[in-house]
Amino acid sequence: MKITDFLSPQAVIPDLVGRTKQDILRELSDALAAAYPPLNAGRVFEVLAEREKLNTTGIGEGVAIPHGKLPGLPRLYAAFGVAREGVDFASIDGKPTQLFFALVAPENSAGIHLKALARISRVFRNPEFRQAILEAPDAGRIYALIAEEDARA
Repeated sequence: MKITDFLSPQAVIPDLVGRTKQDILRELSDALAAAYPPLNAGRVFEVLAEREKLNTTGIGEGVAIPHGKLPGLPRLYAAFGVAREGVDFASIDGKPTQLFFALVAPENSAGIHLKALARISRVFRNPEFRQAILEAPDAGRIYALIAEEDARA
């Protein structure tokens, strides 16, 4: 499984404007719905926000992977956003979060969902890659960097 299998270039946000966890989740939900017509932004936001209430998806090193499941989806969908200044996302390392990978998966897709989370975690483990993303000038370059790192990992 590759990240490019479930992330569209249209779902990359190079400059998230939100400064709170809720704002970021709303922006990512809107991006998912805009890039993938089967999705409803309000419903995606509800699912992501509910998951965050259970435990933070801020995995540390400036990365968060908000995720959830929705009934009736035909496949996994993702959006990626960058908040260059960093946002308090209650990350496990206590540091600001800058890189956000939102995932929504079909309700009965535990295997694919977990593989996607593991893949994202593995690809975003590389500190040079994370820095390159933060320095990328636009969505096209961010997507290209993700595709390149994804092919290597």
